[in-house]
Amino acid sequence: MYNFFAYMSRMKLIRRWSLMKSVSDENIAEHSAQVAQIAHSLAVIANTMYGKNINADRVTTLALYHESSEVITGDLPTPIKYYNPEIREAYKSIESTANQKLLSMLPRELREEYTPLVEQDTDTYEHKLVKAADKLSAYIKCLEELKSGNREFSKAEASLKNEVEAYFELSEVRYFCDKFLASFSKTLDELD
Repeated sequence: MYNFFAYMSRMKLIRRWSLMKSVSDENIAEHSAQVAQIAHSLAVIANTMYGKNINADRVTTLALYHESSEVITGDLPTPIKYYNPEIREAYKSIESTANQKLLSMLPRELREEYTPLVEQDTDTYEHKLVKAADKLSAYIKCLEELKSGNREFSKAEASLKNEVEAYFELSEVRYFCDKFLASFSKTLDELD
């Protein structure tokens, strides 16, 4: 009996933004699904608009698994995770241990396929797209909360806007923001 997928199904139980009052709670399963959609679109934009050769399916799959360790560790809020270099390094070690534990929950024959999904190579262009999509998803969450009148997300929105703009070196991120981002601040009636 192997527990990998039972653990992965617990993504829906891991709440994000635990230090913030949210109008709408978000879990890491919902977040990962949105990151996968955005990452896929970034890869498609990169290929279609900028002549790159990115495997969009691969990027999508990486995005689905980018929060895997959190089914064991929970979601450590960003202000804590990045408070100082010592905490960040300790958390990286905890994430690595959690990833190893997750991989041990697979039959040995499957580990080779899942290892690069769970322990992602942070030096690849694909991973950079996933990280950009992750920031975009968090920024979109802030926009949605602000749209609902929740000022609790004001500071996070300003900070994440800067983090998203730091990815403008990637033309596909700038394109996504120019063409799609404003619509997340609209009401349903305004989307028509």
